[in-house]
Amino acid sequence: MKKATAFPYLLWMAVFIIVPLGLIVLFAVTDSSGRFTLNNIMQVSSYLGVIWKSVKLAAVSTAICLVLGYPLAYIISRKTGSQQRTMIMLVMLPMWMNFLLRTYAWMTLLENTGLINRVLGWFGLGPYQMINTQGAVVLGMVYNYIPYMILPLYSIMVKIDEKVIEAAQDLGANPFMVITKVILPLSKPGIISGVTMVFVPAVSTFIISKMLGGGSNLMIGDLIDLQFLGNAYNPNLGSAISLLLMVLILICMGAMNSMDEEQMEEGLLL
Repeated sequence: MKKATAFPYLLWMAVFIIVPLGLIVLFAVTDSSGRFTLNNIMQVSSYLGVIWKSVKLAAVSTAICLVLGYPLAYIISRKTGSQQRTMIMLVMLPMWMNFLLRTYAWMTLLENTGLINRVLGWFGLGPYQMINTQGAVVLGMVYNYIPYMILPLYSIMVKIDEKVIEAAQDLGANPFMVITKVILPLSKPGIISGVTMVFVPAVSTFIISKMLGGGSNLMIGDLIDLQFLGNAYNPNLGSAISLLLMVLILICMGAMNSMDEEQMEEGLLL
C-alpha cells in the first residue's frame, strides 16, 4: 500500500528532477553532434571571474540578510501572539507581489532620474549612479530574499523559553552574554537554514542582476540564460555551467548540513 501511494511522487521526481538533471549532464559532456567531449567543462574556466563575482555578491547579500534579519526575528519572537502574526504578515507581504514587479519597482527608484535621485536633488545632491552597479544587485537580492532569512530564524527563536533567558540574567549574565552564550547557540539551526535558503537562490539569480546590474554585472545565472536563450546559443556550454552551479550549491548545502548535524550532536550531548 505504501509503495502504491508513493508511486505518483516517484514519477514526479523522475520526470521533473532526475530526467532534467540527466539531460544537463548529457549535454555538458557532449558537443552539438552528440559526441563525447570535455571541452564544454574546460571552457567554464574562462568564466571564473563571473563565478567568483556571483559567489561574492551572494555571500555579501547573505551576510547582510543575516545582520538585518537576526535582530528582527528575535524581536518578533518575543512579541505576543497577535503581534507576532501581524509582524510575520508584514514580512511576507512583499512576497505576495510578483518577483518581477518588485524588481521593476527598484529600477524606477534607483534610476538617474528616479525617485531617490529626485529627492536628493531637492537638497542639491546627485544625481548618483545607483542603477547598473554591484550595490544595486546586492540591494535587490537583500530585499527579495531577506524573508527567507527571517522566517527560519523566527521559527527557532520562538521556541526559546523566556525562562532560560531570565535564568541567565539571574545568574549575572549581562545582555551581551545572554545573546552570545544563550540566544546565539540556541538559534544556530535557524541561522544555518536561513543562510542556505538565501545563498542558494542568490548565487543562481539572473533576473535581479540583469535588471538592476545591467550588462556589466553578469552572474552565473545570466551566463546560463545567455547560452540557452541569447544570441550565443550553446546549450552544451550552458549545461556545463549549470553543472558547475549545481556542484557549488551541493557543496554549500553539504557544508550547512554538516554544521546542522554537529549542532544536533552537541544538543544531544548537553
